[in-house]
Amino acid sequence: MTKNPGTDSEQDALSASSSSVITIKTAEFETSAVRPRQYPAGDLPEVAFAGRSNVGKSSLINCLTQRKKLVRTSRTPGLTQMINFFKINGAFHFVDLPGYGFARVPEQVRAQWKPMVEAYLLGRRTLRGIVQIMDARHLPTPDDVQLWAWLKNSRIPAIPVLTKADKIAQGKRSSQAKAAAQSLGVPREELMLFSSATGLGRLELLEKILVLLDLPET
Repeated sequence: MTKNPGTDSEQDALSASSSSVITIKTAEFETSAVRPRQYPAGDLPEVAFAGRSNVGKSSLINCLTQRKKLVRTSRTPGLTQMINFFKINGAFHFVDLPGYGFARVPEQVRAQWKPMVEAYLLGRRTLRGIVQIMDARHLPTPDDVQLWAWLKNSRIPAIPVLTKADKIAQGKRSSQAKAAAQSLGVPREELMLFSSATGLGRLELLEKILVLLDLPET
């Protein structure tokens, strides 16, 4: 997509120009899992992505990797019912966790998600952190706040992201982000805005992910 001069995406590029940013050269689906024995073997570090079923998580991962169809997207909440692993640059994994919230799936299926996801988050030794995705148009939901508190209590590093920022007038984004930060109990500067439609926040988020991954220099 062509960007106009002075857009947020362009400002991201300028701010990131003096620091290291991951260049996504290869991105491929590796496997889906519902239990630990199905996880990929090996020691590749991982960053997982969590968010409500309709928050645009798949679109965010596709935007980060600049692959339109790496992660399947759908208008139907709850499509992702397994833990999906994607190998990036042959060096690390992006992990797409099942969405939470009002997914239109049977109650018994949703009941299986919580232990499945908790087993991954608490037991996966290669996990380096979580990107928690929330809708910028609304305050964090009780589910969002509960997950954020659980991650903090579990000492799992997490990056809070407000997606769909392009759907908010630019003049209102700062106040919306400030209100969301207050709901989560975090400083405003820790909460970042993102748009998969415009690329806003892409480079900044990649930088933060690089810090989490702590990859060896080549």
